[in-house]
Amino acid sequence: MGIVLGFAPWVVYWILMGNVPFLLAAVAALLVAVAALLLGPARHAPGRTLDIGAAATFAVLTVLTLLVGDSFAERWLAPLSFAGIFLTALVGVLTKHPFVREFAAAGQPREIVDTDLFEQITVRLTWIWVGVFAAMAVSAAIPPLVRSDASILDTETPLTFVCYWLIPFLLVAAGAMASRVLPDRMMAGAGDITRKTTFVAYSEAAIDELYYLAQEHVNREVGAGQEAYSVQVGGKGTPLVGDESRQSWPATYKVRERR
Repeated sequence: MGIVLGFAPWVVYWILMGNVPFLLAAVAALLVAVAALLLGPARHAPGRTLDIGAAATFAVLTVLTLLVGDSFAERWLAPLSFAGIFLTALVGVLTKHPFVREFAAAGQPREIVDTDLFEQITVRLTWIWVGVFAAMAVSAAIPPLVRSDASILDTETPLTFVCYWLIPFLLVAAGAMASRVLPDRMMAGAGDITRKTTFVAYSEAAIDELYYLAQEHVNREVGAGQEAYSVQVGGKGTPLVGDESRQSWPATYKVRERR
């Protein structure tokens, strides 16, 4: 549900575009984006990357709609809206804030979110969406580049309605189906997830003492009916602030059903 709400400003724009005046479509999408941006922190909602990108995109499209004529709007506003969501997703993944991770992490325990498997799946899936949005933008840019009279209102010319509408939204459907794989992949790989944690030990603790303390610590972290195994201690501890006699040690472990 969260990711659907994250796409809401673009969905509103794409539905209204061509059915109401372009300015009204842009303003409506901008209002939805601003509302999501303002309400997000209050309800601790995920999706800040999409919220910020949507607000920026539709602020630009609103101003642009005021400045250009209907001919330009009919040719270019669709590909520009696709380019906006493409840039939003791309900037997010390049700045280590992939939007898929933001939504997938909501409601998940920290020991799952901090795993390498979770990061790999969410980053990979975000890149899939980046590719989808890029392909949408390229497809929608073909009609105005090929025809000077291209228009999203044209339902008679196959090149126009196929590239403006059919291909982009089939790509969205493909991205949505790929996203459905994420929970299944997480569940299928849950038994192989290497979880990360830290524990505290005295600086002079021997290696066998460190492993004992690590095992005791992870046993307290796992849920009922589960047990920790394959516990590994990191190679270097970090002295605690204000207490150099103790150190924080990194550790990793896996979880399985208690036998």
